[in-house]
Amino acid sequence: MNELATASKPQTYISLRRWELLGTMLLNLLVFSLLIAYLFPLLYIVATAFMESAQLRDRNAPPYPARQLRFEYDGRERLIYSVPMPDGEVRPLALVAPGRTTSEFIDPQNPEAGLIEWQGNWRALIGVYEAHWTLQNFTLLFESLRLSQMLRNTLLLAFITEIGVMFSSIIVAYGFARFPLPGGNFLFYLMIATILIPENITLIPTYYIFVRVLEWDGSWLPLIIPFFFGNAVYIFLLRQNFKSIPKELDEAAMLDGAGPIRTLFSVILPQSWPVVITVSLLHFFYIWNETRQAALYLSTRRDLVPVSFGVQSFQSLSPVINQLEASALLVMIVPVLVLLFSQRYFMRNLVITGAEK
Repeated sequence: MNELATASKPQTYISLRRWELLGTMLLNLLVFSLLIAYLFPLLYIVATAFMESAQLRDRNAPPYPARQLRFEYDGRERLIYSVPMPDGEVRPLALVAPGRTTSEFIDPQNPEAGLIEWQGNWRALIGVYEAHWTLQNFTLLFESLRLSQMLRNTLLLAFITEIGVMFSSIIVAYGFARFPLPGGNFLFYLMIATILIPENITLIPTYYIFVRVLEWDGSWLPLIIPFFFGNAVYIFLLRQNFKSIPKELDEAAMLDGAGPIRTLFSVILPQSWPVVITVSLLHFFYIWNETRQAALYLSTRRDLVPVSFGVQSFQSLSPVINQLEASALLVMIVPVLVLLFSQRYFMRNLVITGAEK
């Protein structure tokens, strides 16, 4: 009996090991399937942005950027199709004289053999394609828009608002994290509650104040000034990170004669660069994709519009799918590149709960 029990243990272990490997393979297959389904729209945008307009009108064209092969015959370029022959062979032939029931083709490999008569409807034939990428859509986009000016406007807006929102958010977050303010918790929760207010509710009051009262229409002031009063989300993230830093470091700095401002810049911020960089990147992505405020206040000043709003206006004027995808790819690629080069800092050591380290 002991021998049978000993022999059954390895078999049970092997069976469990097989089930574990099978479960891991199925889980990986599911994850990769979901990843492909999630990235498919992005792949479609990239592929369509590099397609020619003629390929979009061809229902038999492949899903990747390609063009139908051509053969010059009798002074004209002829399209090449895959033509089934009576003997069952499929040959790539160039269409010379299309007809309803009978068409004439020429063999690009042997044009000296003369025309080949083929019975059937040539419209049912599938073309022969080769991979072909074109930058024509991007060229048209650069010719139609003042992208250099729009890019300069976006970067200038991002730089100015970055300074304002980071300075105000850091100061407010430092106050909430380190100073026992009267009713400080209530004020903090009240500030967090403002995150839940939809932007559509504040849109009309702020528009009335900025345009009718302050007369800021047609300027950058409505897009810049609000950020100098901080951002609730950024303040929350910064406060949570500041609270994770031990207060003993503040006390040691005070013993050395450092005041609150000196402590902030010499003790707190040097240990909070990951969250500061993260908040800066979040704000840059927001400004880069900003279209609503620009549409409200800069519709009469085309020389001040940022790149996202300018490209969106171009999409409404040129509803061609490959040009739409090219413009969307152009706007989308910059945040992706910024995130790619700064991913080592993004979200590192970011504390989003109330728990301290």
